[in-house]
Amino acid sequence: MKGEVVYLYAFDVANEIATDKVQDILASKPFPFEIQTPRTFPKDVPLYRPLAIQPPALTSPLGGRPVRLLVRVYDVGVVSITMRVDCEVASLADLHARHRAVLDNGVSLDRVARDVCAEVCKSLADVLVDTSAASEPEAYTVFCLTDLDGQQETSAWLAANRPAVAELLTEARPGTLSEMQVADSLRIARSYNRTDLIVIDWDAALAVDLSGYMDDVLYVIELANLQLEEYRVMDRRLDRHLDRAYEDLKQRRFGWLGTYSRTLSTLRLFRVDVTKLNDEVTHISKFFGDWYLARVYLGAFERFYLNQWRQSVENRLGQLDELYSVVNGDINNRRMVLLEVIVVVFFAIDLLLLMFFKR
Repeated sequence: MKGEVVYLYAFDVANEIATDKVQDILASKPFPFEIQTPRTFPKDVPLYRPLAIQPPALTSPLGGRPVRLLVRVYDVGVVSITMRVDCEVASLADLHARHRAVLDNGVSLDRVARDVCAEVCKSLADVLVDTSAASEPEAYTVFCLTDLDGQQETSAWLAANRPAVAELLTEARPGTLSEMQVADSLRIARSYNRTDLIVIDWDAALAVDLSGYMDDVLYVIELANLQLEEYRVMDRRLDRHLDRAYEDLKQRRFGWLGTYSRTLSTLRLFRVDVTKLNDEVTHISKFFGDWYLARVYLGAFERFYLNQWRQSVENRLGQLDELYSVVNGDINNRRMVLLEVIVVVFFAIDLLLLMFFKR
């Protein structure tokens, strides 16, 4: 069997990247990334096109084979690092070791991805809006096969290799998975022709295309992986911000007019930022004119639990709205009390003047 192993890394580096102002990335002129559309595709349906560059291959090979790089920059504040290395194996079990790949010089691909991302961020420093603190990337592995030892029908090949495929995707030892687990690992599978197939699991996917082209499917998986990274980052930020806001409110609960103004302003700006980012992340994958790619995306959407992550973010935005309303209502109540006190004071002064300064 021949093919390649593709390692995807999604890094959240900022709230936004002004891609329209990017002149170069790592001293290379970026280009809008496009995919071929061999299937029926409505010409008037737009597809999101991030900026991309293709740096030179890594200086150290992996298993004696060169590692090719592709960097993509998304305006939602994400840098995607893709590393691809060819492979030729006798069985699927030989691919297990590629889950945790280490270059021949002993450096892990995870470390290489972080270093490349750091260099990209330096190159983009002037166009990053509200840079993010360094966090763990969302990593995903796709095993791509373009030759099945002469087998010409992917569905028949999958039926004959179900346990081996499930073991590869879950990193399980041969012969250890139950039939129920095998069925669940292979539950989300998509195919368009007799010569293509993709099986999507939580941490890895197996893609087969005997024509040799699967960049379109890889791009869809990358978008879903990017969305997972963004929703996780938003969820963590909302948790931290809500905790700080609650603590701030507790410490200022006996204050008077204006004591909450800073908290209120911060809540309002943060909510706008998160709502805008949530909308942009969702709309990255809004249009898929190729219906097969749309089905692949929906499969990844389900497997990555993106709907649950989005719901979690929306619930926290609802909590932020409620907190905003509480703080705003409290400020308005304090202002009304102060105004009433001022009215009473002036009324009392007016009475005193009438009593002591009668003509």
